[in-house]
Amino acid sequence: MNAGAGGTDAQDWAQMLYRMFTRWLDKNNYTYTVMDFTPGEEAGLKSATLKVTGTYAYGYLKNEIGVHRLVRISPFNANGKRQTSFAAVDVIPELTEDYKSITINPEDLKIDTYRASGSGGQHVNKTDSAVRITHLPTGLVAQSQASRSQGANKDTAMGMLKSRLIQLMEKEHKDKVEELRNNATDIAWGNQIRSYVFHPYKMVKDHRTNLETSNVDNVMDGDITPFIESNLRVKKAT
Repeated sequence: MNAGAGGTDAQDWAQMLYRMFTRWLDKNNYTYTVMDFTPGEEAGLKSATLKVTGTYAYGYLKNEIGVHRLVRISPFNANGKRQTSFAAVDVIPELTEDYKSITINPEDLKIDTYRASGSGGQHVNKTDSAVRITHLPTGLVAQSQASRSQGANKDTAMGMLKSRLIQLMEKEHKDKVEELRNNATDIAWGNQIRSYVFHPYKMVKDHRTNLETSNVDNVMDGDITPFIESNLRVKKAT
């Protein structure tokens, strides 16, 4: 997940979504590993990547792909004004053995190493073991700091990058990854799949299915199964 428009509020919102999804994973007996976590400057997080393991994990979680919008009184605004923030969620399947042999031109890759950090800003180790790989033609980025080994993190990031490239190439049977990248959705107003309103009333509404609830606290505590199942029913009907 990635923070979008909204500054510190958006980074705080991304952290709230991170908690919401990990609570859902815990309640549904999925296991997950934090592959990457980039804290925000003042609060929250800029981006985070989880590896989820369990039956039908991708089938369920792919329904959460998109922009999530928050409306609330900002705790970071001294004037107590209402703030709208955005964060994006992306879900990709793990590569099968058939796809792991895909090759990427090394000249198309920019590989950076950096010091791994935890959610509280504490260093996991004192070496530049974390790896970030950028695919220059598309701008896709994959990064990992889960291991103390730079080599292991590079392998993990490369696998994630290949998954994202394959997902792009297969989507709508497009021929060029560049065409897909140019049509990427901005993490901002007008692109949200779901709105979470904390003020002036309480409501969570999915804009794809029109399912809504006033029990915001339950949703933020991981009760998102009704939204997932509702979207699955709509997809099945179409």
